[in-house]
Amino acid sequence: MTDRITILQNATIILSDDILHGWVAVEDGRIVDIGEGRPPERGLDLEGDYLIPGLIELHTDHLESHYVPRPKVRWHPLGAVLAYDAQIASSGITTVFDSLRAGVDVDGGGLGAELIELAGAVDEARRHNLLRAEHLTHLRCEIPSPGVVEMVEDFVACYPVGLISLMDHTPGQRQFRDLTKYQVYYSGKMGKSLAEFESMVAEKQRSNGDRAAVNRPALVAIAQSRSIPLASHDDTTLEEVEQSIREGVALAEFPTTLEAAKASHAEGITVMMGAPNLIRGGSHSGNVAAETLAREGVLDILSSDYVPASLLMAAFDLPHRAPEMTLPDAIRTVTKSPASATGLRDRGEISVGKRADLVRVHIKSDTPVVRQVWRRGERII
Repeated sequence: MTDRITILQNATIILSDDILHGWVAVEDGRIVDIGEGRPPERGLDLEGDYLIPGLIELHTDHLESHYVPRPKVRWHPLGAVLAYDAQIASSGITTVFDSLRAGVDVDGGGLGAELIELAGAVDEARRHNLLRAEHLTHLRCEIPSPGVVEMVEDFVACYPVGLISLMDHTPGQRQFRDLTKYQVYYSGKMGKSLAEFESMVAEKQRSNGDRAAVNRPALVAIAQSRSIPLASHDDTTLEEVEQSIREGVALAEFPTTLEAAKASHAEGITVMMGAPNLIRGGSHSGNVAAETLAREGVLDILSSDYVPASLLMAAFDLPHRAPEMTLPDAIRTVTKSPASATGLRDRGEISVGKRADLVRVHIKSDTPVVRQVWRRGERII
């Protein structure tokens, strides 16, 4: 071994299908050797802690929370990006798809024209080597939103996109098929009376349906023309799954029913659920629980969604929730499986030749704690 090689020893290594107590050697940002027991040369002693691949996050909208910390408040774009990046890295995430909203959500949220500005701040941080994690882009397209197609066209002309998802938060369908849940979720934000709420729902259902019929095929065409992986969002019925299949969807984000999840999985569509759903024991919108899908064998990927730290917690909790899953099975849902779903073949597992994106995890009171993080062999946490 040469001085250029870094050795991480005395580690409980989570391989893609096994657990090994031993060591990993890293050179020039890649894993060059893996062994059991003691290494040929002394390295960094991990004191028996877990060593897992760097987590890969496909859907987190947390960057928007840093940029818009309060309603109508905009923070410094670059400052927001750097704070968000630090949170992502400290959660053990080494590759993150920044989920940026194109179009206005049903609750009035969304960046509008500021979408390009925020993406520019991410690009600036990347160009100046200020980022700890690797940042890719996931465009969350609110289908019924006016101007969403033009917004996406402008974005893909300026920046690369690694994933496009098709979202429709129209009340009475998908995530909010249950209007009672929708009212509970949004009434506090909107401050509307029951009569005002019912009138708003009726108007949104009419106008959104008209726009979605035009916008959805246009957004699918953009993704297909640029070979961008496509994700459905909140599929609920078999009819919605069938539409996703026709559109060439590769990833089903947060299906709301077991029926939809099973149908997607049977067609080879990768199924992703939220880590907070698993940790909390259910969906905040009253939809199917991630634990149920795991027990049924149709959960492929976990996403931190709105709590970055939940990704690691859920991965280590998953074997307890679904005993038929081993710890390597669970870790794949946050590493190798999201890498495969988005074509990232160079990472996602501890294997010779793969990128040395690694996380040292200590367990304290049954809670996984990130102690060190490496990206391409360089320590970032």
